[in-house]
Amino acid sequence: MAALPEHIESGLRLVRREYQTAIGPVDLLCRDEQGDTVAIEVKRRGDIDGVEQLARYLEYLRRDPALGLVRGIFVAQSIKPQARTLAESRDIACVEVDYDVLRGNKPADLTLF
Repeated sequence: MAALPEHIESGLRLVRREYQTAIGPVDLLCRDEQGDTVAIEVKRRGDIDGVEQLARYLEYLRRDPALGLVRGIFVAQSIKPQARTLAESRDIACVEVDYDVLRGNKPADLTLF
């Protein structure tokens, strides 16, 4: 995923994986096409706890003037409706991705003949 941030959003470029903060590491720190900072939290299953975690990181990162404008994207294979609602209420984008496709492990196409 870190090698292909454009699968999350077009134009993203990776700044650092596991960006360390005093409250824990942000999974991916990227820049978007406008040069703004994008903090990305990646989970296998997207639930409310993951959204809360990203919200804490965003609050912390936004205190650093060197990062400029900071926004968040919550990424998971599936995102629960409650988590999506919470994320959207906090202006956090949600993106569902297929990890097998990202890894190049696409399921074989089944054919009858």
